[in-house]
Amino acid sequence: MKRFLLTLLCFASSLFSAQGLNSQKETGTNLSKNINEQPVHQSVQLETDKVFNKLVNLRRTFHENPELAGKEKQTQEKIKQYLLDLGLEVQTGHYGYSVVGILKGDKKGKKIAWRSDMDALPNDYPDPEVFKSKVKGVQHGCGHDIHMAIGLGIAEVLSKNRKYLKGTVYFIFQPEEETFKGAKELLNNGLLSKINPNEIYGLHVTATPVGQIMVKPSEMFAYQKKIRIQLKKGLSQEELNGLTKKISNSLFRVSSGSKPWEIQSIVDPKIGLTNPDTIFKDYLFTDGKFSTYSKNNESFLEAYLYETNASNVDKIIPEVQKIVEDSGYKNQLLSVSFVQENPTVINNEKLTKSAIEILENLYGKNAVASDYGQVPFFNDDFAYFQQKIPGVYFFLGGSNFEKGVIAMNHSPNFQVDEESIRTGVKSFSSLLIERLNRN
Repeated sequence: MKRFLLTLLCFASSLFSAQGLNSQKETGTNLSKNINEQPVHQSVQLETDKVFNKLVNLRRTFHENPELAGKEKQTQEKIKQYLLDLGLEVQTGHYGYSVVGILKGDKKGKKIAWRSDMDALPNDYPDPEVFKSKVKGVQHGCGHDIHMAIGLGIAEVLSKNRKYLKGTVYFIFQPEEETFKGAKELLNNGLLSKINPNEIYGLHVTATPVGQIMVKPSEMFAYQKKIRIQLKKGLSQEELNGLTKKISNSLFRVSSGSKPWEIQSIVDPKIGLTNPDTIFKDYLFTDGKFSTYSKNNESFLEAYLYETNASNVDKIIPEVQKIVEDSGYKNQLLSVSFVQENPTVINNEKLTKSAIEILENLYGKNAVASDYGQVPFFNDDFAYFQQKIPGVYFFLGGSNFEKGVIAMNHSPNFQVDEESIRTGVKSFSSLLIERLNRN
């Protein structure tokens, strides 16, 4: 893993250093041209800069005091007090340690929700930050501390610009994302029926260059499924290994020479997410070897698989059944099933196009990078919200390769350039204002 991170650092630094500088210069020119004509977005920039250092300190406090899914009690209290100090109405009790902040604009209009996740990870990876976790075995190794700081920053910037707001913004701080439980339980407890937002937005910091916003209509991640083959006991380990190899080979579809499981390649301009010919599209593969175990005189084979094409998912189980039967184990086969099949994040096409248009009009044509792929391994329970109301989920770059900062989630030495907070607050405050002001 360490070698993987060093490899990412080396090639990404050379790929992005010159490109990043040119992009910033061009974006800055377009920015001044567009923003100077719009006082509300000038104010957004000024207020973002004023609150930035406070948000950095807040993020570091979250980072030092992480809480696992279902235990976000101190985190809830800090978020609640911050929102109350801004003058927002605050609700708790919808589910777990969730917090909902309600900001009403000076004018009536539609309702928009912004979601930030709260929980940390159970790991003890090396952390390069000075402000390390004070809780043994628990870390903010996925960037939710950054997400909360951005959510609170947007709330503060918008609260200082109420006069421009036509409608209401709901800031949903959601617990238990890492267990893929929090969003679903909030919905089961009727959150959306109580606040009735028209649309919802959220983001995730990722390993792309700091400040780069990336988005696409439709799926942001591959469809992740956990498949289980249940057999009568009696096959030797050698037979089980041979069967799983046949299944893995059958469930394997990638473009020639590509390796979409090498997640570090998402930042490579030649094959990564921003290239129309990215390797991160049109693939199917299993996550390593199948695990095998026995229970009650039965054998079980299990593996995660990643498929980019929704129409192919229903074909997988019949295909695996056929492989088992054709291998001579028809009488031993008891069942083939998906035992875990979480929904994937699917962005609303109309809202995504609107968001891109708004951000590019305000902050220049390089404000948003096109995403042409689907990321394997990761997912987000934000998908449950999108099943109920139109929504858009963004990637926000957090890596600074020149400084050796690599925001590869769930990895050792995970680190985020905190300038991403400034970009997130500024850009998405402007986006929410514009979306509120459109019918």
